Amino acid sequence: MSANASNGIRLSRRRFLQVLAGTAGALVVGVRMARADEPPLPPEWLGNHFQELGAYVRIDAEGNVLIGARDPDTGTGVATALPMIIADELDADWNRVSVVPLGLGVGANDNGQPHWTYGRQRGGTGDSIPAAWAELRQAGALARWLLTQAAARRLGIAADRLRCEAGTVIAPDGRRVTYGSLVDDASKLDLPPQAPAPKAPERYTLIGKPVGDVDAHAIVTGQAKYAIDHHEAEALVAVLLHCPWPDGSLSSIDTAPALAVKGVVKVMHLKPEPGQPPGHTVIAPAVAVLAEDTWAALAGRDQLKLEWKPGAAAEAGSGALEQQAIALLDSKAAPTTRVRDDGDVDKAGKHAAYRLEASYYQPWLAHACPEPMNCLAHVDKDHARLVVPTQAPQQAWAVVQRLTGLAADKIEIRVPRVGGGYGRRLDHDYVAEAVMLAQAVNKPVRLLWTREQDFAHDWYRSASVHKIGAIIDARRNIVAWNQRLASASALSGRGVPADRLWTSEVLPDQLPAGLVPNYRSDWYALESTLPRGPHRAMPQLSNAFAAESFIDELAHQLREDPLKTRLRLLGEPRNIALKNGGTLDTGRLRNVLQLVADRIEWKNWLRSVNGLGLACWHMDGAYVAHAIETSLQGDKLAIERVVCAVDVGRVINPLGLEGQITGATLDALSTALNLAITTKDGQVQQRDWKSYPLASMAQLPNSVEVIVVDGGNRPPTGASFLAMPTAAPALANAVFRVSAVRVRRLPLMKEFLRLS
Repeated sequence: MSANASNGIRLSRRRFLQVLAGTAGALVVGVRMARADEPPLPPEWLGNHFQELGAYVRIDAEGNVLIGARDPDTGTGVATALPMIIADELDADWNRVSVVPLGLGVGANDNGQPHWTYGRQRGGTGDSIPAAWAELRQAGALARWLLTQAAARRLGIAADRLRCEAGTVIAPDGRRVTYGSLVDDASKLDLPPQAPAPKAPERYTLIGKPVGDVDAHAIVTGQAKYAIDHHEAEALVAVLLHCPWPDGSLSSIDTAPALAVKGVVKVMHLKPEPGQPPGHTVIAPAVAVLAEDTWAALAGRDQLKLEWKPGAAAEAGSGALEQQAIALLDSKAAPTTRVRDDGDVDKAGKHAAYRLEASYYQPWLAHACPEPMNCLAHVDKDHARLVVPTQAPQQAWAVVQRLTGLAADKIEIRVPRVGGGYGRRLDHDYVAEAVMLAQAVNKPVRLLWTREQDFAHDWYRSASVHKIGAIIDARRNIVAWNQRLASASALSGRGVPADRLWTSEVLPDQLPAGLVPNYRSDWYALESTLPRGPHRAMPQLSNAFAAESFIDELAHQLREDPLKTRLRLLGEPRNIALKNGGTLDTGRLRNVLQLVADRIEWKNWLRSVNGLGLACWHMDGAYVAHAIETSLQGDKLAIERVVCAVDVGRVINPLGLEGQITGATLDALSTALNLAITTKDGQVQQRDWKSYPLASMAQLPNSVEVIVVDGGNRPPTGASFLAMPTAAPALANAVFRVSAVRVRRLPLMKEFLRLS
């Protein structure tokens, strides 16, 4: 069931009973909505006589509550935070709540088009909570309303005189009725003509309280089940050998040795479908080996005798692209897109007291997912059933529907907890591969990618080169900022108009836009055959590094405290209108910056033998700042302390938020210290953790101190990658300082670190 504040209840009030046979032969009775589109229920919802109170809530006679988490959890904590919103509105006893991941909720409208039962379903993109906030509050409020109405009839008291608390309806005279005893009656009531009003914030009892991850115990004990763990009795295992060149082709193949391996059933050639955008079809030409088990499939793949032919556009290497970007930015060529142009940058330069220009390079990055790409697909002429680690099940559905032609409600997609991704699983090339193979053999197929394939055939974050120039007047104010960026758009070939390809690479509102009277941002398009796609904190990650590193260099030229430089740039607390329709609250940004500065004891920045670094940023209504202290032990860099302050509005789960900020900080530091994808003769060189090494525990700080600003009644914002943009530049600025202390000079440490 789904509600909408402006349109009321969307689903029909007609109901019917559905009787199902349980796995143990018990009679299971559930209540469904007549137009609830019959999404596949998780197995946990078929038992114990759970009654439905909406699309997200089931309650049994003992008062046990099941709440569905609609968005895939890639490690962002949404499997806890989203059900918390519903549970608080429901006034459920959290100790009696169990959370289950919802599969894709899809049915067919009268015109045959898909109807999404749970609304938007997408995870790992940093916006699950703000996107679900209003809808899930109303879902919980509706379930509470039904229970309260049932209690009012039983007690003979007006519903508005009753209150709910921890799974119980309480009358003014002290009489109590449990949800379990009311659920049968509540499930039979007609829905209200308008959606019940959610709680006032002062009545929250769960939101804002620290709650552990609902899957934590299963994860640390090895009981958590990911998509890669799912089996089906008759399923064949499929492994692939992709062409090393994305635009290459198969030159020759001898399948006989592979087919001679015991257990190998079939060898198939897969090719990208012409006309399909990236992420909707096979990522590169591939040969699939299908076998009765994994070992036979891998052994058969090792016996393949084949040769690949590079495409016409095969690149010389990643270094050549970097040089192309540098040459382009050094030239007088017009930009591909002028993203923003405030004031008159050229005129401002004629009256400069100080000028400074610097360049920053960020390498290609892979997603390095802990759980490699995989998909279990069972496809026949009437139905498709998939178990798949996707961030966007609706987009996965679109790939399956295109390949099979099945009706909307004949495609079932289950999404267990996802083993990482942050952008990689927004593309569904691996889903297309699994479906194609299942159709070809008319059997279920369990597609498994190897770690080597995951590195060699990713949708990478593009390398980029930034060139920034600034003009400072005699009063030490930054009066002009000219930032140029060269990169290969992640949106290229994805059906995006040419004049919008910049939107994956740079933002018109990124700092210091709106703070400098003369501000220009240009983007130069690079061409590359290397696949590109969404990546964690993109495009903020690379742009924040360049901008916040450059501000420190400006402070050095001005011979002043970098904190003072930033505070003067931010100016007095005020709201600045953004191009995207939002606002930049400079007071909130100043606050998080000052908080980390105070906590790291920034007053000692000039006298400390260690290096202190700062950085701040804003995105989508949230504000973040980092302060980092580093030291040099001989020639070895040590990260001594890390402090991060965040302002995300209302916090749903403080413990979960702290985990997200800590995790994103460590991810960013690891990326900054170690990671880069390089190519040679058009082929990716990194194929494992040894050649693409995540930072070791010894390289990272012992802890990350997180300061959470009280958001008051502001609506919540996303936080899963909020801490990514500022960690790397704060580290670079700290290294900049500690190197100056050690050798009494200020070398450009950004090039040394090759940070991203």
